[in-house]
Amino acid sequence: MSDNFTEFDGVRIQRRDQVLHVTLANPAHRNAQSPATWRRLASVESYVTDEVRAVVLTGEGLSFCAGLDRRMLSPEGIEGEESLISLASSESAKIDEFITIFQSAFTWWSETPAITVAAVQGHAIGAGFQLALACDLIVAADNALFAMRETSLGLVPDLTGTSRLVKRVGYSKALEICSTGRFVDADEAVRIGIALSAVPLEELGHHTDTVVASLMTAPAGAVRELKSLLRAAEVNSPAEQHRAERVAQANRFADLNAAMEG
Repeated sequence: MSDNFTEFDGVRIQRRDQVLHVTLANPAHRNAQSPATWRRLASVESYVTDEVRAVVLTGEGLSFCAGLDRRMLSPEGIEGEESLISLASSESAKIDEFITIFQSAFTWWSETPAITVAAVQGHAIGAGFQLALACDLIVAADNALFAMRETSLGLVPDLTGTSRLVKRVGYSKALEICSTGRFVDADEAVRIGIALSAVPLEELGHHTDTVVASLMTAPAGAVRELKSLLRAAEVNSPAEQHRAERVAQANRFADLNAAMEG
């Protein structure tokens, strides 16, 4: 069942029962990202209601996302947007504000109570790689190619991808991937912890649906509590995490008791 459908700025949003589908829908440009894309992606969080248990992110066409729209790196830029060439000459406070605003398009994917899954085919480069990393899980087609190419341009990844990549593959491997800008194929992505699984391209949609369905078998409240608990484990001390487990379990007991009394 489709509860709503909307598309603009190259991003399509469609609700199907308990799953929100977000599609990068600019295949003619391999779903390259611009500030308009980031503003739209940041707004997706408002569609995640209590009834939504999972968010699936896909890219239409041959590639998941080829990265930043290269027009942003030209003096002319994109009409209505400030180019990075122009921004480079700005004061540091303005640069900081610019990046902070657009990082919000990437941060909410792990913070939302719903489980987020990126299904990646073809290229996931730079900002595209960082967007996939923002999701809780990545499933990959066998033709997927991940790369951080920012350093090759004299830049660094700045859309929340550095900490996420280090958490998945470790410091040394993250340094090597980012500094060389090389491609990581689907098999390696699974082996080093970037992707959960890799399947033939023609099976990616079905496999993603199967993964999402498996994540929704447990009660919604327990899964939401679990996601929050596991995210906290990345930063908590052992004592803090032990307390967080006790609090989370107390919340579950309260919900179970309320359900029995109801």
